[in-house]
Amino acid sequence: MNMFKKHPITNKILYCSQGELREVDFFGANLKGFHLEGVNLEGVNLEGVNLEGADFKGADFKGADIEDANLKEAKMEGADFKEAYLKGANLEGANLEGANLKGTYLKGANLEGAKLEWAYLEGSNLEGVDLKGAKLEEANLEEAKLKGANIEDANLEGAYLKWANLEEANLKGANLKWANLKWANLEEANLEGANLKGANLKNANLKGANLKGANLRCANLKNAKIKGANLKFTNLEGADF
Repeated sequence: MNMFKKHPITNKILYCSQGELREVDFFGANLKGFHLEGVNLEGVNLEGVNLEGADFKGADFKGADIEDANLKEAKMEGADFKEAYLKGANLEGANLEGANLKGTYLKGANLEGAKLEWAYLEGSNLEGVDLKGAKLEEANLEEAKLKGANIEDANLEGAYLKWANLEEANLKGANLKWANLKWANLEEANLEGANLKGANLKNANLKGANLKGANLRCANLKNAKIKGANLKFTNLEGADF
């Protein structure tokens, strides 16, 4: 059944038809705890909206403006954020398992403790984001822009980071076991105490990187650039140069 009504907070016209919300302006609204599982929010304006704890499993956010929105602990497994704009958004503790974030703009966003296992982040802009303690196992971050990002203690086991830019990123204590970092740029990155066991770093740029105490056992370092890198106490047992 089709329904037309005004949103009680934004006073904008809301058109809802069979799980679709079209051309809706929710700017600054409080939608905390809303349940909109599987809804189509393509291209909507959610700038500055409070969506803390909301349920958006499988929702379509393609091209949506979600700048500075609060999505803390929101449930967004399998959601589609392709080319959405999430600059400065708060996604702390959000569940984005298997979500599509290809080409998404997340510069300056807070993803601390977020669940991004099997998420698709190819070509996304994650410069300066906070991913401390985030779960990124098996995530696809090919060609992702992560310059200056805080990825301390994050779990990236088996993640795909080919051609990713991790220049000056903080990966202290991160788990990168079996990760694919071929051709990745890790210049001046902090990898102190990181676990890179079995990681593929072929042709990677590690110039000036801090690898103090890192575990590179059985890692592939063929043609990797390590000039000026700090290898103090680094475990290189079985590494392939």
